[in-house]
Amino acid sequence: MNKFEETNKELWNELTDVHIKSYGIDKFKNGKSTIDKIQLKEVGDVRGKSLLHLQCHFGLDTLSWAREGAIVTGVDFSEKSIAYADQLKEETNIKARFICCNIYDLKSYLDEKFDIVYTSQGIICWLKDLEKWAKIISDFLNPNGVFYIMEHHPIKDIFNDEKRGELEIIYPYFHSKEPTKWDDDSPDYSDETYIAKNPSYQWQWSLSDIINYLIKAGLQIEFIHEFDKLFYKALPDMKKDKYGWWYLPNYRNKIPLMFTLRAKKE
Repeated sequence: MNKFEETNKELWNELTDVHIKSYGIDKFKNGKSTIDKIQLKEVGDVRGKSLLHLQCHFGLDTLSWAREGAIVTGVDFSEKSIAYADQLKEETNIKARFICCNIYDLKSYLDEKFDIVYTSQGIICWLKDLEKWAKIISDFLNPNGVFYIMEHHPIKDIFNDEKRGELEIIYPYFHSKEPTKWDDDSPDYSDETYIAKNPSYQWQWSLSDIINYLIKAGLQIEFIHEFDKLFYKALPDMKKDKYGWWYLPNYRNKIPLMFTLRAKKE
């Protein structure tokens, strides 16, 4: 890993303890799934299918897919996250396998193919090389296997995330090879009382980057859907609806905040 990824790994090791408290673990242990209705419908029936979850954090979504009937493997570079994922699968008696490694090194740890490769919610910005990422996805898919992602829309990243009222564009939309360093007093996305001690380095990728690298890796795009809602509070004026989605009251049906994409290996 490069210095940016090493710093990010330290951040995610730090945040694991925070997220264990803020992610609703007790509800999960009592049987609640973290997979929303959109993903359940768009991914489809996973019963008996092998599923590889990239950048799984401590495995709540991974284990939720196992509850839906998938045979799951989760991967993350945070040692603390994977250690807790292993603890959580034992506590809930859910069958799963977790691997601790950088996904770019995954071929050194795993030598098999999967029916589904899955990744979701806040992962693209941590990827230094999207072309290699897409190839990894393709390489781990069975013929006719499916890749699925739910992610915040890249257009969301151009706005001032501290200013209330009218949206203000202050950040570039298009990719830059060098990541942006974030080291301020902004609270964690899942716990507004916590300020991270470690900085983060994040890469911006456009929607066309994501689509075109997947196509280049040999995947056929089945659909891409855009939504005016999001899975976390990314901007200060956001409100939460009764289903748990965050939205901007003054920008409903005006700008995309989230997308989903499903592709098949040819």
